[in-house]
Amino acid sequence: MTGSAMPTGPPYGALVDPGFAALIAENRWLRAQLAHRRLFDLAAGVLAAQMRMSTSDAAEHLTALAQATGLSVGDLAADVVNAVAGSDGPADAVPTQYGGTAADQLAEARRARRTASEAEAASTASEAARTLLRDGLSPYGADSLWLWQRVDHGCLRLSGYAGIGAAEAAAWQWIPPGAPGPFRAVLAEGVPVWLEEGPARGEILPGPSARAARALLPLFRRGKQVGLALVGWPGPTAFDGTLRQALTGLLGVGGTVLDTADSARPAVSVPVLVDILDSLTHPAALLRVHSTTGTPAADHLNDEAVAALGSPHREEGAPLVRFFPLVHVELARMVRRAVSTRRAQRAARLPTPARAGEHAPLLDVRVLPVGEERVVVLWHNLTDPGLATARATARLQSVATFQDSLAGGETSWSEQAYGVFGLDRDEPPVPLEAMRGRLHRDDGAALTDLLKTLTEHQTGGQAVLRIILPSGAVRHVRVAAEPLIGEGTVTGIVGVYQDVSDSRRTEAALTATFDQLTALHQQAETRHQLALQLQRAIVPEVPASLELPGDLTVAVRYRPATEEYRVGGDWYDVLALPSGKILVAVGDIAGHGIDSVTGMVALRNAQRALAFTGDSPRRLMGWLNEVTLRTGGGTTATAVCALYDPEDGGLLWSSAGHLPMLLLRDGRARLLDPPHDVLLGAVPAFSYREQRIGLRPGDTLLLYTDGLIERRHAGLDEGLARLAAEAERLAGREPGRLVDELLSTATGDTDDDTSLVAVRVGGVRRS
Repeated sequence: MTGSAMPTGPPYGALVDPGFAALIAENRWLRAQLAHRRLFDLAAGVLAAQMRMSTSDAAEHLTALAQATGLSVGDLAADVVNAVAGSDGPADAVPTQYGGTAADQLAEARRARRTASEAEAASTASEAARTLLRDGLSPYGADSLWLWQRVDHGCLRLSGYAGIGAAEAAAWQWIPPGAPGPFRAVLAEGVPVWLEEGPARGEILPGPSARAARALLPLFRRGKQVGLALVGWPGPTAFDGTLRQALTGLLGVGGTVLDTADSARPAVSVPVLVDILDSLTHPAALLRVHSTTGTPAADHLNDEAVAALGSPHREEGAPLVRFFPLVHVELARMVRRAVSTRRAQRAARLPTPARAGEHAPLLDVRVLPVGEERVVVLWHNLTDPGLATARATARLQSVATFQDSLAGGETSWSEQAYGVFGLDRDEPPVPLEAMRGRLHRDDGAALTDLLKTLTEHQTGGQAVLRIILPSGAVRHVRVAAEPLIGEGTVTGIVGVYQDVSDSRRTEAALTATFDQLTALHQQAETRHQLALQLQRAIVPEVPASLELPGDLTVAVRYRPATEEYRVGGDWYDVLALPSGKILVAVGDIAGHGIDSVTGMVALRNAQRALAFTGDSPRRLMGWLNEVTLRTGGGTTATAVCALYDPEDGGLLWSSAGHLPMLLLRDGRARLLDPPHDVLLGAVPAFSYREQRIGLRPGDTLLLYTDGLIERRHAGLDEGLARLAAEAERLAGREPGRLVDELLSTATGDTDDDTSLVAVRVGGVRRS
């Protein structure tokens, strides 16, 4: 990186100004520089690959080009990356309202690329979402963005959001597996769903109103679907082809930011926490966790805690054992877990003393993280009648009472009702009859039936209604009511509201999970048999060793993936041709599953048929590339194809991005550097190169796929070095024993399938 490529430091004012505004400005500046550097490094990497130079030389070349053209380094870097990204990148995210000239479109393409780079450099998913919404989506009228990450068991977890409130985000924090409607369509098919006038009747999605437009798009990373994005508008919106392409381009970076889930919480000052704890009617303690040792100590206990523990001490920084002598070990473990995971910890009961007269047990214990080094511990103690009452009341926090007058009087709510409906205490309570404007559009009939039961039939009734809160979140509220009757006329309604949202979501999640598990159980045996049949059909069985013309001995092994249903795309072939030459080939289709298997079968059969033309390996590879482009459905593959001529011992070979072959000669291993050509299915009409090497009697050639050496936390160079060392150790083995022992000591740990071919040239006897 040269000096002109990046500024050297933040504005001096940001360093000397102690004000909070200066700190915010410095933080924004640093993030902008991070995004700039990310874009620059990406462009330099593209130039390095295209021009076959080092990244440092590419960086200097990029800076020199910027100076020569008069463009800023950022604009030139954006142009380079956009040129490579093509139609799938944010360069297509250009609002038409900015003008139709080429200059305008180029400027907007650069802006879109910078937006994507800034989003990728964000420290949290919500920060990335705010960047995408503010700089990329808002020109299209969008006002909200949700980013969900796909986690275990098919659930969706909200990773980041922008343009919505915390309450609504909390309501949609989790989406269970098998969620109905648009969510299921996007996850199952991996394609966007465009809802110009909102979801269909009966379907519920986040948004301000039922008819507001939404766009749901799958999020990918390295070709794998990892999540889902939802873009919202304040009202109906027409999605033409240009808008759809632009949104798809802008959200192409969404899959890369999902792992940076939000963890920051607003800090609460210690005095405020102390005041809050002192206002509670049950025991509470504020603990501080030592940043180095992780040992918790008590900073403050409220009066109820002091009374429950039977200790008058309030010494700041006292160890837990002083206040909790019998449970301090378990409590300290809960505290450390809460701090490390940033999640609340709960225990129904900590151990009770065995002897009478000692401290009462701690019941319904909750440990809540409130900062980097502090937690609040809440508990109840049934030995105190007042605390028992408070504990029982706390269990009913989601229940509220109401009374409506139908004779000209007012409506009254209990305090909890305002929380149920998301209203402030200074707002007027809403009568049940006037609740229709706050309901989900499909629940109006349920409210009508309930009112008819109360007023016409003059009997009690209940219903569960979906309430749209002011924040836009949806809450399930059970209404149980009785009529107030005077002289045969209903004069009012009295009843209870209960927030049952959590139980409804849990019920839906459990139902979906049960259905899914039942289906999996029923299909398990069928899928197992299918996997076995596929494996036998696509991987030909070969004897332990195979003798071929030209005094060649060949040993082939295939090891399937460790996971039961991860059918892979490896293939190999060893074939004697009419010309007398021997074809030896190995390849690997990207991905797993039925698509990879069918693609592999097509390429292997095509290669075998084309080999009979007698053409060279580079011609065969070029034809295979065209087959992949036309039949692969967008997939890619690596392959190495070699022709051995027994007449002169020459081996002519070509490679499409595959791992290097390994030559064992005189007990020494050497990797044969392949031509640096592109993968099959990457570029049309590509001209592959070929190389030649002479094989001697006693030489052994190894061809293999990445499952043999690839490790999750190590580079390919390390794996290749380990393979070469192991091959030298086993150089004296016959081909069959050689491949068996190489497979038994293989270091690959990616659960991928593996193909291994050993070709031995005769003439030297081996053990």
